[in-house]
Amino acid sequence: MSVIEFLDGSAQEVLLLCDHASNAVPPDVKLGIDPALLDLHIAVDIGAAAVTRALAARLGAPAILATVSRLVIDLHREPDHDALIRSSSDGHPIPGNVGADRNARIARFHAPYHRHLRDQVRRQRPALILSIHSFTPRLEQHGSPRPWEIGVLYNRDVRAACPAIAWLRGQGISTGDNEPYSGRMFNATLNRHAEAQGIPSIALEIRNDLIRDPAGVACWVQRLTSLVVFLRNTLAQKGAPAT
Repeated sequence: MSVIEFLDGSAQEVLLLCDHASNAVPPDVKLGIDPALLDLHIAVDIGAAAVTRALAARLGAPAILATVSRLVIDLHREPDHDALIRSSSDGHPIPGNVGADRNARIARFHAPYHRHLRDQVRRQRPALILSIHSFTPRLEQHGSPRPWEIGVLYNRDVRAACPAIAWLRGQGISTGDNEPYSGRMFNATLNRHAEAQGIPSIALEIRNDLIRDPAGVACWVQRLTSLVVFLRNTLAQKGAPAT
């Protein structure tokens, strides 16, 4: 199976990424779980793929979406990260991952996925990279309510993050600044393919109950389209500091 779904586009200023777009598990990978778990947030960022595809179509921008569940391997983690292949997630055991061949899964899924991202960034050299994710309103295990509608995640490069947060809040949207978790800790894909290449970027985490249906997806695509236009104009201004 291909590790990516690629959507081509002529608007080269923006590149969209979706690391957790799929809940697919290859037939030869036996996770040993109830198949119903594949429809939960532990397996896929609910709604994120639909938002990414629709936003790419609206902007005419290229997009790369992963085609394997994060329960097989988390493509948004460094290869040496403890949570790359989880033996449990939010209280649910994943017995098939206990003793899994880490190197084999990296070679089969993680490495080619990130090669595709690297090659696309080199070809396109976008002015902005957006990574689309979603988060659950509350984790099952000891989770506190997550009231934000969207979170903007970033590491050291704040060129896109600070104006994005200000714009979203200015629209009356409850926006988390490095919430529900921090991009200083979890920013692997953008650290590698954006920040390390000097390209402004943000990860957008949309609360998944807001994008579970076509109406919710359409609402957020309209909002994000306006956000991207604003960010492109802001980043085009001279002298925007990297940190």
